[in-house]
Amino acid sequence: MKHSYLTAIILLGVILVIGIGSQMLGIRLYDRIATNLMISLVLVVGLQTFMGNSGLLSFAHIGFMGLGAYTSAVLTIPAQMKSMALPDLYGFMKVVEISPLFAMIAAGLVAALVAAVVAYPLMRLSDAAAVITSFALLVVLYTIMNNWSAFTNGPRTLFGLPKTTDMPIAAVLAAVVVVVALAFKESRTGTLLRASREDEVAAAALGTNIPHLRWRAFILAAFIAGIGGALWGHFITSFAPKAFYLKETFLIITMLVIGGANTVTGAVAGTILVTVAYEGLRGTEGALNATSFGAGQVIGLTEIVLALAMIAVMILKPGGIFPNREIGHILIRARRKKEIVAQ
Repeated sequence: MKHSYLTAIILLGVILVIGIGSQMLGIRLYDRIATNLMISLVLVVGLQTFMGNSGLLSFAHIGFMGLGAYTSAVLTIPAQMKSMALPDLYGFMKVVEISPLFAMIAAGLVAALVAAVVAYPLMRLSDAAAVITSFALLVVLYTIMNNWSAFTNGPRTLFGLPKTTDMPIAAVLAAVVVVVALAFKESRTGTLLRASREDEVAAAALGTNIPHLRWRAFILAAFIAGIGGALWGHFITSFAPKAFYLKETFLIITMLVIGGANTVTGAVAGTILVTVAYEGLRGTEGALNATSFGAGQVIGLTEIVLALAMIAVMILKPGGIFPNREIGHILIRARRKKEIVAQ
């Protein structure tokens, strides 16, 4: 447990440094990038709670983010704007307007409720079947968001959300999610779930209810994703269903895989590294397009480089940067080795 406390202190310290650093710089662009990083951190660490402990890849995570974003939007868009933003909204919902903070909690609960209802049968699946069904669930959620015009305004852009997400709020939520993920990992459910990840047959033979454990982790991940979606929605203030589909899914999974899906430290490290690389590549792409370099516009450079980076990591370091041990565990082991050598 000692290494868990040290890991929490280090990761919270990293979040604090990024948050304070962006505020001290006073540059609006950097503050926006740092805030977006914190939102991504909420989503990636949320995915790690399920994927890292169960060993199952989940494509549906961004779908639950979308549910959270739209739930919070419907609950917080000012009543006088709803007739424009959501012309087909049900009558009893047009007068509802609550605080964004309570709406974020409601967004997480809605996402968790949907996950609890639809996911239990899927948790009995493993390997390729689990991956395929999670992708199918993402398609289902995206299709619902794209066509339920009364709730989402259909494929059109939904606007009018109050802009309440800033750097302090995003950083606090990111810190809370990191602590929750570490606590879940050390809990009985997390420990048994990791045991099933390592050897499913042996864990089942010992009486472990693997589908139920996966179901719990999936609900927690969906709850965090719903809050992350609401956080993002109140940061960007307008969005369409396409924001919760393949591109965002690829980006979040890339962050987790490059950092290391099995550790919370890996989730944090991957989020920071990929965010920095993503923003740098976007800047490079924009600079190239602003000049006369090449025969035409440079399109897709960011996605191509990130995809190649993900392939390289999978080949050279399949477990990611932090494959098995949290940063606290690594530092404690290193100190003990140093003490032994000194003796």
